[in-house]
Amino acid sequence: MQSLANLLDQLPWSLVIIACLTLGLAPFVPEPHIWEKLKMLMAGTLARPIDIFDLLMHAAPFLVAALKLASPLMLAK
Repeated sequence: MQSLANLLDQLPWSLVIIACLTLGLAPFVPEPHIWEKLKMLMAGTLARPIDIFDLLMHAAPFLVAALKLASPLMLAK
């Protein structure tokens, strides 16, 4: 856990935010891809492996941001 926290601490917030805004939300038109995949997940139509992989790839920057935000809280305990 400590090495993951060190790695997350080395990542600048600017890079994480840019990754969320570009990779996380691309393509922007007609709607963000992650939003489309989340709607498919809620509707139960997210079944093809390529769609699941696509959801994971677009969600990765948001996961990194959440981990970076939570790492100081986890280490404080």
